[in-house]
Amino acid sequence: MEKSKSVIIVGAGAGGIASAARLAKAGFRVTVVEKNDHSGGRCSLINWDGYRFDQGPSLLLLPDLFQEVFHDLDTSIEAEGVELLKCEPNYNIWFGDGESIELSTDTARMKKEVEKWEGKDGFERYLAWMKEAHVHYEASITYVLRRNFTNLLSMVRPDFLGYLGALHPFESVWARASRYFYTERLRRAFTFGSMYMGMSPFEAPGTYSLLQYTELAEGIWYPRGGFHKILDALVKVGERFGVEYRFNTSVSQVIVDERNKRATGVRLQSGETLNADIVLMNADLVYAYKNLLPPSATATALDKKPSSCASISFYWAMDTIISQLHAHNVFLADEFQDSFDDIFKRQLIPKEPSFYVHVPGRVDESAAPAGKDSVVVLVPCGHLLEGEAKAGLNPSSLQDWDAMISKARDSVIATIKARCGVDLRQHIINEMINTPASWKDKFNLDKGAILGLSHSFFNVLSFRPNTKHDSISGLYFVGASTHPGTGVPIVLAGSKITSDQILDDYGMIKPWSPGAHKRKIVSELDVEGPVSFDLARTLLGFLVFLILAGLYFKLR
Repeated sequence: MEKSKSVIIVGAGAGGIASAARLAKAGFRVTVVEKNDHSGGRCSLINWDGYRFDQGPSLLLLPDLFQEVFHDLDTSIEAEGVELLKCEPNYNIWFGDGESIELSTDTARMKKEVEKWEGKDGFERYLAWMKEAHVHYEASITYVLRRNFTNLLSMVRPDFLGYLGALHPFESVWARASRYFYTERLRRAFTFGSMYMGMSPFEAPGTYSLLQYTELAEGIWYPRGGFHKILDALVKVGERFGVEYRFNTSVSQVIVDERNKRATGVRLQSGETLNADIVLMNADLVYAYKNLLPPSATATALDKKPSSCASISFYWAMDTIISQLHAHNVFLADEFQDSFDDIFKRQLIPKEPSFYVHVPGRVDESAAPAGKDSVVVLVPCGHLLEGEAKAGLNPSSLQDWDAMISKARDSVIATIKARCGVDLRQHIINEMINTPASWKDKFNLDKGAILGLSHSFFNVLSFRPNTKHDSISGLYFVGASTHPGTGVPIVLAGSKITSDQILDDYGMIKPWSPGAHKRKIVSELDVEGPVSFDLARTLLGFLVFLILAGLYFKLR
């Protein structure tokens, strides 16, 4: 009987955990090595004296993608003892003039909110925007998140090319929203979600309105006990299939057989060598190319690609319940566009930052001791200017992080006091902080960018780093900076793409269905029309593809 093949997975983030369980179910012997003492990567918890904080994500979006990975592993979220709590309303969005907007899955609530600012015809325009965002959502799930894009030619698919225009990738989220909402206030309310991708709404492709759509159509969810409960459940499922986890185990390099150009295992910081037939990299992809793999032109090119933003994140233990704050709160800067320019063009913290506040106790009382609150504040900021250091400049002269942290804290406390009428400073009994430097140190995130590479058009689809190394066989990638992209549900979808690719390469049967999401009739593009129309649409898409390909190679 042939011995089953072995896989070493570097990193126990969402992509590594899900891939480990999938590959173990398919028959591989899987070992996961993780530098930290816990699973989940950024999706981990901070605990202090009875208080619990989500270190990274706190919003469960695109629930179908979470359900699918459990279904593929012959179980379900509920069967694994994870209870999902619906957050209603989704957010409270606070503005500088004291007004606020409540976003909700409740259609009656949304009608009232939209008409308050946009007039009686505003709700009709809101529904039209939702229809467009629905197309973005359905087309992206069907044609992007379930398919691999291994090279430029893989984009030349009639169905995908036909949808290229409908995805509005060449207009910004802000530009698309401005077609439907006439007030600055609602344009901001329906575009700030681009920050989930680490991008400015003035730069993010219009496609990403799908993020706001899933919140409004499917809701925001929170696992009781913290976001990490989902990943912990996947770890346990994987262990039942035989996955071995080794924590506190740092990797120093991927071992490559230079003669055969094949990955044969990893060398640990301790000096120990672990051999394997396949190495699957779940560490930050840019970090891996620069630090764990042999020097290459790809590593140099990746270092020049635009990264997402970083964050200054505060974790505050409060001595009381802050009733003025809801589960999810977004405080938007008055100088909205300028605040994003400070982050993405100047790599700073904005003069007046927009920020997100999460109070898990509103939906899960176990997050803090009775009568008290855990509060998480995420302030988006620029990433570390490492390239400038290499150019002989002093990054500290450009980014004074001590000053920016102090500025962020003071700005958050002053803004909440002005808009909500509560002074948080006098109620904080303990503070913990993550900064770009600590994100880099804890999780090996290149430049401290919390969402990996940017998601501009030339950083997605076949323009994004591949899920398989182009010259080293047996070496694969999963995670935020490879296809299909960042965000926990997107990375989970990516784990299926990479796992499928490994099984295809080894001629093995996939022990799961292609995907639970069925193609739906969501626009006139899905309705069968005359052959001439389909041909014309495909040829137009192909022309656009040729132009884009030419631009891409010129930019390189």
